[in-house]
Amino acid sequence: MNASVRIGARSLLAHRRRLFGTVLSIVLGVAFLTGTMVLGDTLRANFDTLFADADAGTDAVVRSAEVLDVPNAPGGVRAPLDEALTAKLRAAPGVSAAEPSVQGAGQLIGADGKPVGGQGPPTLAGNWIADPGLNPYRLAEGRAPAAPGEAVINRGAAKTGGLKVGDSTVLRTPDPVRITVVGIATFGADADGMGPSTFTALTLADAQAHLTPKGAGQVSTVRLRSDTLTQRQLVDGVRPLLPNGVEALTGADATAQSTADVSGRFLSLFTTLLLVFAGIALLVATFTIHNTFAIVTAQRTRENALLRALGAGRRQVLGTTLGEALAIGLLASVLGLLGGFGVAAGLKALFAAIGFTLPTGGTVVHPATILLPLLTGTLVAAVSALAPALRAARTAPLAALRDTAVDESAQGRSALVRKLVGAVLVAAGLPAVVVGATRGPSLPLTVGGALALLAGTVVLGPVAAALAVRVLGAPLPRLRGVTGALARRNAARNPKRTAATATALMVGVAVVTLFTVFGASVKATLDDTVSRTFAGDLAVTAPAAGAGGSGVSPKLAPAIAALPEVRTAVGLGRGVAQLDGHGTQLGVADPVALAQVTDLGRIDGSLAALGADGLAVSRAEADAHGWRVGSTVAARFTDGAATFTVRALYQGGGVAGDYLISRGAWQPHRVQDADTLVAVALRPGVTVEQGKAAIGRLAREYGSPQVQTRAEYAASSASGVDMMLSVVYALLALAVLIALLGIANTLTLAVHERTRELGLLRAVGQTRPQLRAMVRWESVLVAAFGTAGGLALGALLGWALTRAADSAGTGSFALPAGRLAVVALVGLAAGALAGLRPAARAAKLDVLRAVAGG
Repeated sequence: MNASVRIGARSLLAHRRRLFGTVLSIVLGVAFLTGTMVLGDTLRANFDTLFADADAGTDAVVRSAEVLDVPNAPGGVRAPLDEALTAKLRAAPGVSAAEPSVQGAGQLIGADGKPVGGQGPPTLAGNWIADPGLNPYRLAEGRAPAAPGEAVINRGAAKTGGLKVGDSTVLRTPDPVRITVVGIATFGADADGMGPSTFTALTLADAQAHLTPKGAGQVSTVRLRSDTLTQRQLVDGVRPLLPNGVEALTGADATAQSTADVSGRFLSLFTTLLLVFAGIALLVATFTIHNTFAIVTAQRTRENALLRALGAGRRQVLGTTLGEALAIGLLASVLGLLGGFGVAAGLKALFAAIGFTLPTGGTVVHPATILLPLLTGTLVAAVSALAPALRAARTAPLAALRDTAVDESAQGRSALVRKLVGAVLVAAGLPAVVVGATRGPSLPLTVGGALALLAGTVVLGPVAAALAVRVLGAPLPRLRGVTGALARRNAARNPKRTAATATALMVGVAVVTLFTVFGASVKATLDDTVSRTFAGDLAVTAPAAGAGGSGVSPKLAPAIAALPEVRTAVGLGRGVAQLDGHGTQLGVADPVALAQVTDLGRIDGSLAALGADGLAVSRAEADAHGWRVGSTVAARFTDGAATFTVRALYQGGGVAGDYLISRGAWQPHRVQDADTLVAVALRPGVTVEQGKAAIGRLAREYGSPQVQTRAEYAASSASGVDMMLSVVYALLALAVLIALLGIANTLTLAVHERTRELGLLRAVGQTRPQLRAMVRWESVLVAAFGTAGGLALGALLGWALTRAADSAGTGSFALPAGRLAVVALVGLAAGALAGLRPAARAAKLDVLRAVAGG
């Protein structure tokens, strides 16, 4: 066996307890990376299987060729087909079955009176397809709908809503439809649904009446099956029968497109987000690993020098240290790889806990999912140990006669280089962050500046560590006497080690703070927007069709307006169109009435002049497109093209959105009409409580949408931010845990290094409790340094990100003092927790053996 390998193996065995924290840091980082990749692979495979099983009997799909690609509509929005085409296709040669399919938004009301789903994943409704080969759903209980008002619901919706066969409930389409559940179905062979989506199947007549723009005679698609032709032959055979603007594609192509809509939009974003957090965890682990190897290498100066004196070359010493790192990295990566399967299950449970249930299925692992985490963990360990290994290789043989070298991070040539490099990075990064956030703004410039600023902060850490620790620890001598003074001195005397230990925690706290500040700013922006632009007394809301729900019935606003307590009630709907080639959402309302309950700011032109071909545009959008009052705009809807004229400009940036058309303009082009908001102004003398009670009684007839005060409406608009922050905190907890392991590991190594010093302190009268307190307070000071740096850096970057992402200049910045105080307290408490084990180990030292250097 090679001498370097033998020495490295013996060294590993000799120092295995010291390297335990390093191994655990790599295990956690690699486990999170593996879990993310396993979950991504599994979800993609599950969705592929889900759609393939559901569409296994469909050989061809006929649909409108025109599609509007607009926000919040995966796959786009298509025009309906004439139902008469179904009979024509059914008679075509080789067609064994042809069934019409109607699909739209429909939200079930559960047994508890609350809507089922609608917070992201779509809530769908359609018709029950009679041919089992063409129906993606399979009856698990009950029977198919046969009469008006009967429905089959998917098993997932039944479980969530507490519904069973025979129950009566309401389906929002968005008009409330009273239905009786006559069957419960699975998606494909045995899935509870199409992922977290819900589905309600009606009779064809009911589906057409409630889900298509013109009622009877319209369908969304026609599904075909052939027992004698291939899918391609079937498509080629029916194409000559199709009218202009209608296309046919094979069942395989339709399945691939459905899968791509999920994978390309949802899954890619989902897995990318998780990979970012995995990267943060590995970055924090890198600091911990580097620090551990740096300390261990310094503690083995004599050992390395003795090897050099006995004839070992620099390459051998370098190879020994790197070999240890590679062995540790590979071992920890293997363990992390195994733990990744548990992390994948935990991530799935986390999203299920917040109401975002992911499809079930067997775990799928691709070769890259095994190789990449193994390679990443091993390389992270090797790269982290490279600088300590090079220092070990440069150890002079005469160092065997000396004690471990003192830290020179704050003096000498290395300190000068560090100061220069750090100053350059900060000098380049800080202005880029400020300019990117305030001029333009420019998100890429802000991100680039943030990375440079972070790197500069890390480089300058040892330079600032001693002063920062002395300032943060100034109260300790008065509070804890000699014990506090010793803890402060110990934390400050090795600035490089203190900075390296605190940096991992600083990065974790900085990211937590960044998201906290950004989330608070988003909430403040939404709250300010509602407060500034919503002038009504009450708001009636339900999830919009594009955001997962079915919205509010357009019939509700006129009904509310007829109440004696109400002065004005205006429904605000959402339409979809392409304007000058860009897909967008349109606000649909009576613009004059809307101006009475919302603040649209200064109006140029006339809202009353919109008519059936007029458009009102926010000034920001008008400036971006070069429009003014009188400009013509090419519009395309699902039923064809139209030309609109800009007849009014308003402030925008509020609840009305950036585009407004009248209901008369939307009526010929509407798809499934729904309101997202009914803004209500009460008559003088009517209290909010009286108005809310009266509207609440009426709203029960329309599926019980929420009736909220202005403050409640503002709070609900921002409720998704808190859910997002909860997920972010859960994901970042791993990075903070790794940082705390680094602090604990560093202190444990420091206790070993200072064995003789601690023994002398005990010999001159220091008690065990005093020794434990000294080590714990040293840990708290290191954590305080990292927490303070992370809070300052995270707050700055949170401000910059908020400003850079606010291209319209209408956003608000908020610094949540209470939440940041909690982050600070958690950081300090975590530091105290990290110091418990090293403190206990220090207190157990035998005084005589410690003084003797044993």
